This record gives sequence, structure tokens and C-alpha cells, in this order.
Amino acid sequence: MRRWVRLAGSALLIALFVWVFGSADVASRLRGISAGWVAVGVGFLLAQTVVMAMRWRLVARCLDIGFPLGWAIREYLISQFVNTTLPGGVVGDGARAVRSKVGPGGLKRAALVVVCERALGQAGLIVVGVGGLIWAAIAPEAFAWPEARVRYAAMAGVLIIAALGLGALVLRGGRIGAIVAECLPTARVRIAHGVLSVSAALLNVAAFAACARATGVALPLQAILVIVPLVLTAMIIPVGVAGWGWREGAAAALFPLAGASSAAGVAAGIVFGIAIMIAVLPAVPFLLWRSPRPVPDATAPEPG
Repeated sequence: MRRWVRLAGSALLIALFVWVFGSADVASRLRGISAGWVAVGVGFLLAQTVVMAMRWRLVARCLDIGFPLGWAIREYLISQFVNTTLPGGVVGDGARAVRSKVGPGGLKRAALVVVCERALGQAGLIVVGVGGLIWAAIAPEAFAWPEARVRYAAMAGVLIIAALGLGALVLRGGRIGAIVAECLPTARVRIAHGVLSVSAALLNVAAFAACARATGVALPLQAILVIVPLVLTAMIIPVGVAGWGWREGAAAALFPLAGASSAAGVAAGIVFGIAIMIAVLPAVPFLLWRSPRPVPDATAPEPG
């Protein structure tokens, strides 16, 4: 019953935004979708999946869980398929933890790996967003707001994120710090995770920008780096299904900052959701013919 309530909630949110911001404009943009740009977006999403699987494997290796990269990519695809089709957006991650519970640590350690990997993904998106905010404060000409407002908004965003970072440092000596130290034991591993997480975030942002382009909206680079991470962050809200509704609402609210209409934001969000669904379709054969649970992989890269 709860599943159907969430599905209905997402559908109602999208219908509301389409109605409020102009159903004719949204429909016109959806009718004129460029299949080529959608394909580009799907390609970015598939590349992101590979990068995230590499990140998951590296975290697992740091906690003495080894599995082949090919297996990691398959499991990540399956996880994304489940998260896309079921409410909550975390069921697939739970299944991924269960499937990777090899070695003496069992399920608890495998779950810790998945949690850390997802947290690193959000950190990468924050880094990209902060970079965009700093750029907006320095050169706000890409935005439709008056220059002073953009500067103040960007500075406020940077200060808020800096405060969150300071809070993380305060907690460094506690349990959170111990978990981070275990998952990221050396400078080399931290650098590798930084590169993988920022790369995954940039691929996700690029995929959304390509989907917006498919509806006829060419966002400036500064706007892409500021607005799109915020839109994608709205998808984290564990209400509804796969971010549907929340993503479109955030895009409708933020697109006017880049000189685009709210209807364009709604259309871009819908096309991005479609691109995600296409990108997870390769998981279907793996769901039908599941591989056995992996054995420890001696060829996995050493964390140090």
C-alpha cells in the first residue's frame, strides 16, 4: 500500500508542476525531444555507473572485501534498476550489501562499504556544487538575477557548506571519524576516491545538462555547475520513487536563475528521469540470470 502511495505522490507532484508552470509549454518541449541528446545523456549515465562501481570496489578493498570489477558493474546496475523502480531509493543498495558479504566481516561490513560509497558520492556532488557557487560569486553574468544577488547567494551557499565541513571536522574524532579513517586509510586512497567521486558527479551533471539540451535548453556552464547539483540533490529525498516529482520541482524553481522558464525545468527533469530508466535497462538480463556471490578477488587493487 505504501508503495502505491509513493507512486501516486510522485505522479501528482509532476502533474501539479506541469499544470502550474504551463502544460502546453511542457508538452511542446517533450514532443520536440532530441533523441541524439537523450542518447548522450544515457551515455554519461552509463559511464557514471562504471565509475561508481570502481569507487565501491575500492572502498570494499579497504575493508578487506574483494570482488572483480565486472561483477561490481553488474551489481551496481542491478542496484540502480531496483532503486529506480521501487520507492525509497535504497532497496537496491541493501541488496548490493547482501550480495557482497564475503569474508569474516559479513553483512555488517558489506553494509558499511555501501554506506561509505554512497556518502562519497554525495560528497562529490557537493564539491562540484561548491565549485560552481564560487565561480558564480566571481563571475555571475551567466545568471538572470542581478549581479549583487548572485554574489550574495553564492557566498551564502559557500558559507553554509563550509559550516557543514567544520561540523564534520568536529566529529572527526568520534565514530564518524573512525569509519572514515577505516574506509579511507591513506592519502593515496583519499585522492583516488576524490577523483572517482568528482568524476561521477560531473558525469551525472553532464547527463542532466544533455537532457535539458534535448528539450531545447542550452544552459551556460556556470549555471550547469550551480543549478544542476542542487536539482540532483533534491532526488535524495526518500519520498516518492527515484526522485520523480522532487527533481522536476527543484528544476522548475531554479531554471529561471539561468534565464530559462520553469516549464523548461519541468521538461528537463522528466527527460532526465526517462534517461535514467533507459540507462538501467542493461540490468534486466543480469536480474534474469544472476551470477553467484563473488569469491575474494586477489587481483583487486591494494588500498595503499
